[in-house]
Amino acid sequence: MSIRIRPRWYLPEREVTPESQYLGRRDFLKGVGAGLLSVGAASAGLLGCMRSGYTAAPPTHLLTGGARRNPKYTLDRPLTDEKVAATYNNYYEFTTDKEGVADAAKDFKTLPWSIEVGGLCAKPRKWDLTELVKAMPIEERVYRHRCVEAWSMAVPWTGFQLSHLLKLAEPQSTARFVRLVSVDRPNEMIGMREQKWYPWPYFEGLRLDEAMNELAFLVTGIYGHDLPPQHGAPLRLAMPWKYGYKSPKAIVKIELSATQPPTFWNSLSAAEYGFESNVDPKKPHPRWSQAHERVIGSGERRATLLYNGYAEYVASLYKG
Repeated sequence: MSIRIRPRWYLPEREVTPESQYLGRRDFLKGVGAGLLSVGAASAGLLGCMRSGYTAAPPTHLLTGGARRNPKYTLDRPLTDEKVAATYNNYYEFTTDKEGVADAAKDFKTLPWSIEVGGLCAKPRKWDLTELVKAMPIEERVYRHRCVEAWSMAVPWTGFQLSHLLKLAEPQSTARFVRLVSVDRPNEMIGMREQKWYPWPYFEGLRLDEAMNELAFLVTGIYGHDLPPQHGAPLRLAMPWKYGYKSPKAIVKIELSATQPPTFWNSLSAAEYGFESNVDPKKPHPRWSQAHERVIGSGERRATLLYNGYAEYVASLYKG
C-alpha cells in the first residue's frame, strides 16, 4: 500500500463550491447593496461586475458538450463567481478597460473557426475547430489563474491538453519551441484599431517541453458552457503555472520551431516580461511585488505560491 502526501494547496473535490451555490451569490449580493461600496479597491472586480451593463447571451455547448470534471485538478479556494470572471478581463484587442471587455466583445464572431498547426512537424494540418473537438478527450479542470498584475481567479475550464494536438502533428526531432498566434480581425476588435502602437496580432511562445506538460490546456469552455468572447473564445490557452499573458486568446495558428520565438510583451519590455514568466513570489515585477495576490470578487489577499501552486507538475522543467 502506498501513501500519497497531498500538496498544501490540495482541496478535496467535495469542498469545491457547487455551481448552484456560486450562481446563487448574485441574489445575495443584491441584498448587500451599498454596504459593499465601503470595501474599497480590494473588491474592485466584484463591484465592477455590478456596475457593468453586460448581459450574458444564452450559453452554447457546441464545443463543451458532455465534458466531465477531472478530479485530479483541484483548488485551495472557492471558484470565482461566474459573473465576476465574465466582467473582469484583460483583452487589449477590445479595450484596456477590464470592466468593459465583455460589452466590447459581445458581438465577436467565434464560429466557424479554424486552427492551423504547422512548422517542424510531419503532419501539418488546418483543423475546423468543431471537428478538432470531436477528436479530442474533452474534460473540465478547475485551475487557478494568476495575472502578472497581482490579481487572481479560480475558474473551471473545459478543453483538452495541448500535447494531444501536438502529438497528432508529430513534431520533428529538431522542434524545440511552440509559437501561438491569435486572430487578426481589427474590423471587429476595436482595441486593435485604437492601439496601433502594439504589434498585433498577439503572439506567444513556449518551450516544447512546457507545451507537452499535462497542465498546458487548450480551452473551449468555462463554467460548463462554451467560452464567451471576453474569455478568448472560441479557443485559448491555459498555462496555470505562468502569468496570464502567457495564455493567448482566440488562437488561429500553432507553429513548431527550432529557435525561441519572440513573444508579444517580451518584445515590448523584456525587463518586465520574460519568456518563461513563471509565477514566482520571490521575483518581483519591476514596478510591484509578486509576494501576494488579490483574489477577484472576494477582496481576499493571499500569499503567492511558487509556480502558482503547481510545483509538483512543473518544477522538474526548470531544474538549474
